[in-house]
Amino acid sequence: MELKQLQSFIAVVECQSFTKAAQRLFLSQPSVSAHIRRLEEELHSRLLIRTTKNVEITPRGWELYECACEMIKRWDNLLQRWDNETRRVIRLGASTIPSAYILPELLPAYGKEHPDIYFSIYQSNSQDITDRLLQGDFDVGFIGMDSSSEYLACVPFYQDRMVMITPVRGDYLELKKQSSPLQELLRSPMILREKQSGSQKSADRFLESLGIRQEELKVVARINDQEAVKNLVAQGLGVSILSERAARNFVDEKRVLLFELPEQTARRSLYLIYPKNYILNPYLQKFMEYVMRFYQG
Repeated sequence: MELKQLQSFIAVVECQSFTKAAQRLFLSQPSVSAHIRRLEEELHSRLLIRTTKNVEITPRGWELYECACEMIKRWDNLLQRWDNETRRVIRLGASTIPSAYILPELLPAYGKEHPDIYFSIYQSNSQDITDRLLQGDFDVGFIGMDSSSEYLACVPFYQDRMVMITPVRGDYLELKKQSSPLQELLRSPMILREKQSGSQKSADRFLESLGIRQEELKVVARINDQEAVKNLVAQGLGVSILSERAARNFVDEKRVLLFELPEQTARRSLYLIYPKNYILNPYLQKFMEYVMRFYQG
């Protein structure tokens, strides 16, 4: 079995045509047909049924398709990683808070000391970053929640805390004068992040510590964008529990009010994650050591 045979098979399945698959791969149609025929001979299985109108995929053909896609993806990731090693590119995956508030201060500082290092950055929620790191899409990730995967090392590098923000309004200004306004605040309309967000999981842990379930809250919106959450709070839609680091600019600009949460339940870490079984390149190792020194002295 050769890689080019799997590529031809994938193309035929996705194009539903030998002719279109050949055009996509810049091959002749007889070459694609030969690749499929050799695959079927080697596997002793009928993979495709060619009719006058279309191409039908057999059950074993679909099994091979799923396997072949994964094999090609892993091969492409391997080539990309080796190419990045030559060009000294670090592939980063970062969740919302690290990508918006950590990397903008970290990477320029690192770049001044290491001008030969470049970064490729992908931003998503913490769960997606974890999943894609396991698939080999990144070298290292920055996320807002601990990972339970046995295949990943998960190291805390930054201490954050959760706070509650509210609109700048008379009733909330009155609550600022109270010593314990939390129960009253939690009766307000609530804006939450998406469930896969590290910030939301931290907020959930805080609520659980108070014995409060999400079903008891007046949730008016669930949004996957941190900036949109802050803007909606500022416009008066509701209140939200989010990272102090993320809230700080709106608080300083007096666009929202900040209420501190109990210290023992509001603290949370941001994490640096990387595959345990991956032999780190020296420049990647140096970068991670720099991150730890940058935020922990």
